[in-house]
Amino acid sequence: MRPFIPPRFEHIAFGLLLSCFMSFLISGLSTVLATGLVPGFIWSWLSAWLSSWALAFPTVLMVAPFVRRVLRRLVVPGKGRAQP
Repeated sequence: MRPFIPPRFEHIAFGLLLSCFMSFLISGLSTVLATGLVPGFIWSWLSAWLSSWALAFPTVLMVAPFVRRVLRRLVVPGKGRAQP
């Protein structure tokens, strides 16, 4: 696949994908723990995921700058950086 997202939107695309995958997995686990694998489980899961993703996406976008600032204080600069 050819890249198509302009670099200025990378942080938004990152937040979109991160919140999508994380809320999907966590809502699935929460739904199965709360209800078990009952008939209609998939619809319950998708309903829970959609509402949790609607909260997770803007939250990731708002919290990410704070987390980056905290990490700049915790991570030693230039030591052991992963190679791209």
